[in-house]
Amino acid sequence: MKKIVILGSTGSIGRQTLEVVQEQEGMEIVGLTANTSIDLLEEQINQFKPKCVAVMDSLKAKELRKRVGHRVEVLEGMDGLCDVATMPEADIVVTAVVGMIGLKPTVAAIKAGKDIALANKETLVTAGALIMPMIKAYGGRLLPVDSEHSAIFQSMNGEEADAIESIIITASGGPFRGYSKEQLMSVTLEQALKHPNWSMGAKITVDSSTLVNKGLEVIEAKWLFDMTPEQIQVVVHPQSIIHSLVEYVDGSIIAQLGHPDMKLPIQYALGYPNRLTNTYRRLKLAEVGRLTFEEPDKETFRGLHLAYEALEAGGTMPVVYNAANEAAVAQFLKGNINYHQISEMIERAMDHHNPKVYKSVEEVIEAERWTHELLENK
Repeated sequence: MKKIVILGSTGSIGRQTLEVVQEQEGMEIVGLTANTSIDLLEEQINQFKPKCVAVMDSLKAKELRKRVGHRVEVLEGMDGLCDVATMPEADIVVTAVVGMIGLKPTVAAIKAGKDIALANKETLVTAGALIMPMIKAYGGRLLPVDSEHSAIFQSMNGEEADAIESIIITASGGPFRGYSKEQLMSVTLEQALKHPNWSMGAKITVDSSTLVNKGLEVIEAKWLFDMTPEQIQVVVHPQSIIHSLVEYVDGSIIAQLGHPDMKLPIQYALGYPNRLTNTYRRLKLAEVGRLTFEEPDKETFRGLHLAYEALEAGGTMPVVYNAANEAAVAQFLKGNINYHQISEMIERAMDHHNPKVYKSVEEVIEAERWTHELLENK
C-alpha cells in the first residue's frame, strides 16, 4: 500500500490526483492540505479518510476543526503544512500547491526522505540550486508531474546522461497563438481563462496564455535534467499530443505522446517505476490526423524570452521572474491591470534587480519579498 500526502488537494492538480487514487488499488491518502477551501476539503476528508489535514488559513482551520470533530486531526498555517508533508507513514508527497507557499513544506518533505511528486513549478524555479543537492543528500526521489517534464523523464528512461544533446519542450501556444502585440492589448480576463486543450487552475491558465508557464518549465527543466539554457528548446505544438521530446547525440529524437490529460503524468509519478493500468481514453493517431509545429513568438510573448534572460542571469533572478509574475497575474485576475501589463511588470522587476547567489531558503524568500515590495511601490 503506497501512502500519499497531497499538498493542495483542493486545487486542480490535487483534485485530479484524488481521481487517480480513487481508480487505483494499493494507494491510500494519509494527509491533505488546503489554503481556504474547507468545504471541498471536508468532502475529501469524508471520502478518503486521511489521518491528518492542514489548512493554511487559521480561521478556516478552526472552523473545519469544529465540523469534523475527532474524525481527523486539523493543523493550521505553514507549520501545519510542514507537519503533514513530513508524516512518518507517508511514502510520497504530491506538491500540488500553486506559488511560493509550496517551497517550505517541500523542503521539509525532502529532508524527511520522502519521494516528491513535483507539480509545484516554483520549488525548482526559485530554489533549484538548493533542492537538487537536498534530493541527493536525503535519499528521496524527485518525480515530475508537469506533463512536459514527465514526458522528458519518460523519454530519458534507460539512457545515459551524456547521450542527451537537448530537450524539446512543447507548448500549445495558448488561446492567443498568432496574436500581434496590438491584439494582446485588448485581451480580456474571460479570454485568458479559456485554454484550448488543458483543464487547469486560473493562475496556471493565465500563465499558459502568456507563455510564462513555458518559461517556468524551461527554468525547472534546467534543474531537473541538469541542462544548460542552450540545450533547452521550446516548440509550439497546438494539438498538445506530443508532450515533450529528447534529442540524442546520434540525431534520434524520442517523444512521449498522449491525450492532454493531467491524470496520466500524475499516475506515472505515483506508480513509478511501474506503469499502472487505467480506463483513460486511448490515443488514436489516425483520428488525430496531423501534428504541427512552429517556433514560439518570443518577441510578442515576452514572458518566454524573459525566462531565458532570468536563467542566464542566474542566482536570485529566476526568483524575481516568478514572484513578479505571481504579483502581476494576481492583479490581472482582480481586474487591476491589463493583460499586456503582466510581462511589463516582470520586465520592470528584473530590470531593477541585481541577482545574488542564494544559499538558503530564507534568501530565496527575501528575494520574493523584495519583488513584491518593489511592484507595490511602483
